[in-house]
Amino acid sequence: MTVEEFEEFYAHAVRRLIGQLFLVTGDLREAEDVVQEAFVRAWGARRKLDREGSPEAWVRLTATRLAISRWRRRTRSVEAWLRVGSSLSSAATAASEPGPDAVAVARALRSLPARRRLAVVLFYVCDLPVEQVAAEAGMSAGTVKTHLSRGRRALAPLLDDSLEPEEHDV
Repeated sequence: MTVEEFEEFYAHAVRRLIGQLFLVTGDLREAEDVVQEAFVRAWGARRKLDREGSPEAWVRLTATRLAISRWRRRTRSVEAWLRVGSSLSSAATAASEPGPDAVAVARALRSLPARRRLAVVLFYVCDLPVEQVAAEAGMSAGTVKTHLSRGRRALAPLLDDSLEPEEHDV
């Protein structure tokens, strides 16, 4: 992949990947950071990306793995602070979230376990087939299907506002 091809790939994919990772992480800044880090790694692996033919999937998988690693590291850090009696300020952990629809979706997705959330985002947001979700998430296709079914069931009451009357309808 030449420099020009990589720049074109970056320009074409970065916003979509940030949006996808935002739904996985629930934090726009975190999503931007892991996607940028994944693109830095992709730059170093661009010959490999050229051979494999799916650079966007490679960057998405790398960014997802980075997000999971950061989440684990943060969780361990918080647990350590709690053990010594200190607490983190809410300002340090506050998420930056855009628009009300994105907030509602991200909030609903955060209620899902991490692996289920990843499967739901890769399938419904990234529009990947079950087999590719399975490959990227390190799960079997059957497990992905189970996560998708349970994810839909869990998200339905959180996102279904069709039963609530509109203000102008009352």
